[in-house]
Amino acid sequence: MTTTFASLGVPSDIVDALAARDITEPFEIQVATIKDSLDGRDVLGRAPTGSGKTLAFGIPLVASVDVAHPKAPKALILAPTRELADQISKELRTFAGRVRVSVVYGGVGYGPQLKDLRRGVDILVACPGRLEDLIDRGDVSLSDVNKVVLDEADRMADMGFMPAVRRLLDKCDRNRQTLLFSATLDGDVAKLTRDYQNNPVKHEIGEATPDITVAHHVFWKTSQDERTQLTADIVNAAWPSIVFCRTRHGSDRLAKRLVKLGVKAVAIHGGRSQGQRTRALDEFTGNQAQVLVATDVAARGIHVDAVASVVHFDPPADHKDYVHRSGRTARAGLGGVVVSFVQGSQLKDMRKLQNKAGLDEPFTEPNVNALLEHTPGKPPELVAKSPAQRRQEKYGDNGQGRQGRQGGSGHNGRRDDRGSNNYRGPKNKSHNRNDRDERSSRADRPSRDDRTSSGDSGRSERSTRYERSDSQASGRPERSSRYDRDGQSDGRGRSERPRHYGRNESSSASRPERSGDQRPESRERSERSDRPTRGDRNRSDRYDGGERGKRSTGSSSRPSSPSSSKASNRTANQSSGPGGRPNRKARRSHMQSND
Repeated sequence: MTTTFASLGVPSDIVDALAARDITEPFEIQVATIKDSLDGRDVLGRAPTGSGKTLAFGIPLVASVDVAHPKAPKALILAPTRELADQISKELRTFAGRVRVSVVYGGVGYGPQLKDLRRGVDILVACPGRLEDLIDRGDVSLSDVNKVVLDEADRMADMGFMPAVRRLLDKCDRNRQTLLFSATLDGDVAKLTRDYQNNPVKHEIGEATPDITVAHHVFWKTSQDERTQLTADIVNAAWPSIVFCRTRHGSDRLAKRLVKLGVKAVAIHGGRSQGQRTRALDEFTGNQAQVLVATDVAARGIHVDAVASVVHFDPPADHKDYVHRSGRTARAGLGGVVVSFVQGSQLKDMRKLQNKAGLDEPFTEPNVNALLEHTPGKPPELVAKSPAQRRQEKYGDNGQGRQGRQGGSGHNGRRDDRGSNNYRGPKNKSHNRNDRDERSSRADRPSRDDRTSSGDSGRSERSTRYERSDSQASGRPERSSRYDRDGQSDGRGRSERPRHYGRNESSSASRPERSGDQRPESRERSERSDRPTRGDRNRSDRYDGGERGKRSTGSSSRPSSPSSSKASNRTANQSSGPGGRPNRKARRSHMQSND
């Protein structure tokens, strides 16, 4: 008889929510642990990554959690990495119903997390570091937590989170229910079980190293320089692929080099922001990227199905890291390959690692073609989304966003498909192809030849910018070019532009009279022939006894004679400084002479 979720005691609303996602039969770890968890017993479960542990502890929590008060959750799930915490919260929300589920982790702002906590969270998924920070700030209290789940407990021990985990457990209710799930149950995990669990029910599923026995493992002897090209060849032969590097800088550097080789690669590690890590993971899971270059933070921090190959670009620190890295492929019964690059100085250490991991593989020369028979099948098609599809996903069905109009990519909504009927041009202008044809076929619209021809003379009706016909001149004389005002031309065939200043009577007299719409004051100014130049006005204002001269010298209001004015100007010019202005010494002597 097939075991169902209903037969395990799962409430009907959760069963229906799972059935809507085509989840009808529980996995082995779920069959073993759900009933004991619903009965309120402490559970110690060992199962490989990707075996369904999230539903194994998530279903009992959602089914039995109480309603929480603000800043005081009732259930707590601790996870080692941001990606794993985020995936757990998303998985629980699919069947949680009215149960409030929220997640807190570092690398992002406090605002949304504090808002959820103040509103009240029934199940809180958290990373230890951010949770301790929120407790110190007084934004959350664990005194009401009566159900605790430790997921990937051995990974938290490897990452150094065990002291923080112990401090958090001490802050919870002493009569809590504790569920602990891990891929291994030795070392620090065994101590944690002894100190914080009460007579737990132990369930072990599968072999001790199930993730690596299914995959095909090869160890290639390579040099440091040829690793990048071999990685590109492996990814092109079997992808999606995850490539592990030792350092953050090495991950970014390898991702850039793979992109130069034509491989769509994204990087993920602890040095990137949470937004960058989320986008990289979304591109990888959505087949927009062929390879995910990661550090060990992604060994058990993410759950991605159908990974065709895993590449150990840098050797792992120990056999546990090798197991966790290699477990990213060969999941759910599918095949996969695990390739390890081994340099000459690393042969001895890699042999010890094989013995601890239960492997006995030879060290061979690279052979990419030999990997094809062990891959799950044909690689999926690389999905390259268009800019319009990215806008639609980001801003909604209309795809408008900041561009203002659907399909727009600039401030006028222009796109590359300008010849299509869907092109939207500037505002209030139609760019439909039929409309353009209709406008161009109007009978009353003059043709290009009619507009450029000028009758019998053969010259253009408007050959230059200012050339007008007699009917358009409104009494003004016809001009042959832009600056042809006096009818004279220079040697290059252009009319000589008159000077703006210093107009004399000859130039004014040779200019034809304007029509009647000319302003009177402008006509008066043009008729003045005795108007002094700008330089003469400046000098006369200062020294010839004018108004400014009277203020500076203190002389009487009597006008000075022309001869004395000329002599004064001559004296000032002789002793003037740079720019024609008199220096201070000359000006003082000139004032004394005037006195």
